[in-house]
Amino acid sequence: MLKVLPKQTASMYTRDGIRLDADIYRPDTGGDFPVLLMRQPYGRAIASTVVYAHPTWYAAHGYIVVIQDVRGRGTSGGEFQLFVHEIADGEDTVNWVANLPGSNGKVGMYGFSYQGMTQLYAAAAKPPALTTICPAMIGYDLYTDWAYEGGAFCLQTNLAWAIQLATETARLRKDQPAYQALFAASGNLPLTNPEILQQLAPESFYHEWLAHSQPDAYWEQLSPKSHLKNVDLPMFHIGGWFDAYLRGTLHLYKDITARSTTPQHLLIGPWTHLPWGRKVGEIDFGAMAASPVDQMQIRWFDQFLKGIDTGLLEEQPVCLFEMGSNIWRSFPSLPTQNHKSYFLSTTGLASIREDSGSLSIPHSPSTSLRASALSTTDVLVYDPWRPVPALGGHAAMPAGVFERSQIDCRSDVLTYTSQPLIKDLHLAGDVAVEIWCSADQPSYDLCAVLSKVHPDGRVYNLTQGYMHCRQEMDHLPIKIQLQATCVRIAKGNALRLSLSAACFPAYIMNSGHGAVINGDSLLDAEIITLKVSCGSDTNSQVLLPVIR
Repeated sequence: MLKVLPKQTASMYTRDGIRLDADIYRPDTGGDFPVLLMRQPYGRAIASTVVYAHPTWYAAHGYIVVIQDVRGRGTSGGEFQLFVHEIADGEDTVNWVANLPGSNGKVGMYGFSYQGMTQLYAAAAKPPALTTICPAMIGYDLYTDWAYEGGAFCLQTNLAWAIQLATETARLRKDQPAYQALFAASGNLPLTNPEILQQLAPESFYHEWLAHSQPDAYWEQLSPKSHLKNVDLPMFHIGGWFDAYLRGTLHLYKDITARSTTPQHLLIGPWTHLPWGRKVGEIDFGAMAASPVDQMQIRWFDQFLKGIDTGLLEEQPVCLFEMGSNIWRSFPSLPTQNHKSYFLSTTGLASIREDSGSLSIPHSPSTSLRASALSTTDVLVYDPWRPVPALGGHAAMPAGVFERSQIDCRSDVLTYTSQPLIKDLHLAGDVAVEIWCSADQPSYDLCAVLSKVHPDGRVYNLTQGYMHCRQEMDHLPIKIQLQATCVRIAKGNALRLSLSAACFPAYIMNSGHGAVINGDSLLDAEIITLKVSCGSDTNSQVLLPVIR
């Protein structure tokens, strides 16, 4: 490890004359070094240390590390507009850092969330010095991977983030009344009255995101996906099983791997958006769940920025943390889907009794024994006065794994439980459910949660998904894509699918006519009655990615 000089602050100017400020960390020795760049909107002193080692650690490994405030944030000049300037500003910044004194002309980028997005936008411009990137927890298609899931607005994460950014904007403007009101709102999200953002932050992206509820040209122009079609860089992709943006990480990885000529590696831990550690919600995944990302990124950058043979290219490119076993497993590619179907059956009381709804493989003994007692329909009633609450998973705050038996006992939640497993079950990949459903209102939502049921009755969520539905979809099965996962369910435990018509406040409520976006639409919210069909005529089912 090298000694590191005290950080320096330096400025550059973009092509349109905006000053961008950065902190620079250098090894205290002679010679030329590659540059590691992070561009972020939260105040550059933080430098994403909520999940990464401090920049001095990276500098001590022989890198010049540059942490820059993006336009309109921190001390940088200009007006902050979410993602709008990041392609041009990213290109200008890469060109600038490549020519810093002591730079060898090669640049790599790292960072997660917004700092992951700035990597993709900079890569879209294809600056010659940008040699490799390590995007973590990103939205590749901003509509499907970030703002909306299954057509439903991700209320809690979007609103919390919008208030965080608006609060910082008020601080930078020295607008004390707005800052104090927004800071107070950040600790008690105005979930049924988000109009505070309209009053105090009318320029917030939040209003545009709500207004563009369909995947239209607005999203196409803003999304990295639209700008990366001809980009082919070595990328180290990083995600978490309970990260709200895992869809984006996997979407980018699958897309670019299909056409890339350069190495693409993927790491997914058992983590939420932050922190990246062994404790995730109520579950401790053990010492191996501690983040290996810093050491892995140094190996990655040594390989591609210093030309050192680290052995990286001989290793399998996909590394997934298998929850339950609590070990890392390597694969040559994302596991090939070998979906096994578990079908739903019921006595018609799946909202009332845990032993009414069943998950079973066709022709299993439990299926034939119970066939004569089965109904074909379960009825689910959604009351906007008391929507089913969100608990853990990837979309709620806090995210992660939680004991949810008290939610499954509600009469507005349908549960379908398998017999205890007679051998360990290993899952890796995409999980989906297909539900035959109808409703008495034009619009409704469906939430699906897959859980592990312990012999003593405790229930822990594994993965979940959400879908905004319309009445005209009733003649077809509704396919809900759940968050991808990698897990071992030990024998003796059972699987459970829980279905509800809300997961609030993770997702915006449905009024029966569409999303409840403000107090007025909440006033018009209707009670919705849904019918879920089970049995041989409809084949409502869970599709599990079973591996050996």
